[in-house]
Amino acid sequence: MSPPPSDPDDFVSPGVLRLRRDLALALRAAAHHGLSEGVCNHFSVELPDASNRFLLNPRGLLWSEVTADDIVMVDAQGRRRAGRHEVEPTAMFIHAAIHRDCRKPVVMHTHMPYATALTLTTDRSLDTTLSQNAMRFHGRVGVDAHYGGLALDAREGTRIASALGGADVAFLGNHGVIVCGDRIDHAYDDLYYLERACMAQVLAQSSGRPLAPADPALAEHVKAQTLGERLQSELFFEALRHLL
Repeated sequence: MSPPPSDPDDFVSPGVLRLRRDLALALRAAAHHGLSEGVCNHFSVELPDASNRFLLNPRGLLWSEVTADDIVMVDAQGRRRAGRHEVEPTAMFIHAAIHRDCRKPVVMHTHMPYATALTLTTDRSLDTTLSQNAMRFHGRVGVDAHYGGLALDAREGTRIASALGGADVAFLGNHGVIVCGDRIDHAYDDLYYLERACMAQVLAQSSGRPLAPADPALAEHVKAQTLGERLQSELFFEALRHLL
């Protein structure tokens, strides 16, 4: 095995170090909230210098143990540019394609249980007119109904990115979900509340009683209310920093 690359100067710059810390916090928070799955799945954040490089969680570590020192820097070709750990191949193909094709700074991919459960249904997705938590995603969801197997080549990553398009959230049929955002704290807040919304829908469906969706215009209004006041997202992330 070739030795790891030497860390470029910007890998330890204050701005990148802050991103590494925040990415590690998001991973630990996801483990705390039961959104992780073994050592699989991946979070990434693009460096803000238009260099086509991004930070990614390493291969083989539980999310609950990841620290800023474990985060890896990779480029769009999948080459590890900094960090002491290896990178999982499907992470490279999925995240590189979404950063490149969809221009999403933050990408979070999980197999979290309730959201994944909805990808196994014929609807494939969340009904964004049901709960208040679901309404924040109204008009922000894309669906990839055609599972293509493990993303072990660039074609599958590109196909997933195409299905996401301009949406912030993608439900991947028979697979899991992707949540994107402009900031780590905002994206994590969406990831958390997406799972809560999916959990409420699954529980309501399991009751066997008819569901009672709201008017789509109201769902659009609630989305605007939620996204128009993101301080709550930032306070939640800082509270998690104190806890974890």
